Amino acid sequence: MPKRYIVPDWPLPQGVQSLVTTRKGGVSGAQYTSNNMAFHVEDDKEAVRHNRARLRQQLPAEPYWLNQTHSTTVLPVDGLSQQHALLHDCDGTFSRRSGNVCVVMTADCLPLLLCSVDGKEIAAVHAGWRGLANGIISNAVKLFLTAPKDVLVYLGPAISNDHFEVGEDVRQVFMTAHQKKKGLSAVEAAFQSRGNTEGVVTYSANLYALARIELKMLGVERIYGGGMCTFTDQDQFFSYRRDGSTGRMASMIWRDK
Repeated sequence: MPKRYIVPDWPLPQGVQSLVTTRKGGVSGAQYTSNNMAFHVEDDKEAVRHNRARLRQQLPAEPYWLNQTHSTTVLPVDGLSQQHALLHDCDGTFSRRSGNVCVVMTADCLPLLLCSVDGKEIAAVHAGWRGLANGIISNAVKLFLTAPKDVLVYLGPAISNDHFEVGEDVRQVFMTAHQKKKGLSAVEAAFQSRGNTEGVVTYSANLYALARIELKMLGVERIYGGGMCTFTDQDQFFSYRRDGSTGRMASMIWRDK
């Protein structure tokens, strides 16, 4: 039987669960084969509904699906309906209520799942390079009443630095963002030069390293995951950089009812 889900390996408190979908075990066809969770990628909508319905069987409630726009907005969803959440352009959700499922979709960008050590606060964040550079992780951590040192973070499947090629413009965005912060040298190290081709300098960018730098500057010490590459593992993961038109995985966290 295809492995439709990955259960993240991190020390969640009792009553909190997390899950990451793979590309296996769904009904989508062609480039979306087969467990695509996203409507916006022009997959057959009935196939996506079927895939989401099968996922829903593993969850206490319908997830808070979002209209992700590479923003830095993390939406507190307590008191919102799932339909209302869809009206917001945001790239993360936060909750203190049992039964709420925080979810983000990715296909190379970095999904982060966050949880307080007492299990009372959770969040899910979609962090592409724009979100990382502009502070979406900080915005998520600030929503926690729990001290940063008591926040657990799981880094889900994302594109590895070996396959994430960016230009000097992207590197400069991060360098500028960190000018007045500690860790500038670590940010520099997260960009390895790939050389100069016809006057164009490119770098390998390490999303996992950049996320860890931000988290540690915020005081978050308990960081897990960060070892899966969406680009190289074609069997398990969708990858926008590899395939262009493709599906999306979902990473989610919830407190049991």
